[in-house]
Amino acid sequence: MPSSLPPGLPIDPNGGDGGDNGDGGDGPFPMSEADFEAAVSDALDRIPPDLAKTMSNVAIFIEDDYTPQPGEDPDTVLLGLYEGVPLTERDSWWDAGSLPDRITIFRQPILDICASREDVIEEVTVTVVHEIAHHFGISDARLHELGWG
Repeated sequence: MPSSLPPGLPIDPNGGDGGDNGDGGDGPFPMSEADFEAAVSDALDRIPPDLAKTMSNVAIFIEDDYTPQPGEDPDTVLLGLYEGVPLTERDSWWDAGSLPDRITIFRQPILDICASREDVIEEVTVTVVHEIAHHFGISDARLHELGWG
């Protein structure tokens, strides 16, 4: 799967932003959309090839922020979201006309909790792994037990 993604910018943990957003570390960490996309691409490239090959009918998107759905707490903040049918729940008829599962990584909430480029790269990696794990049918509770919550 990662080989089908467009090439991203190289990730240099010590480069560019210097780890300070200009106001003593408070507030969102400033990172361009291109650099954030590269961090997501880099996280996807870290998925072992044998595991990536088993991912099926899933698309990955980056959006600025999550918009809470009707009935949800309006203050809901998500770093990532998996929408679809996990591999463990698919039956033999699932492929017939099914839309791809969707993994969305939300840029602004991640930048809001990070103080450095290294923090962003780490949080993106954790979020990508977390959402891909849902594609494989792993629950939030189990991910928290494993340290990927």
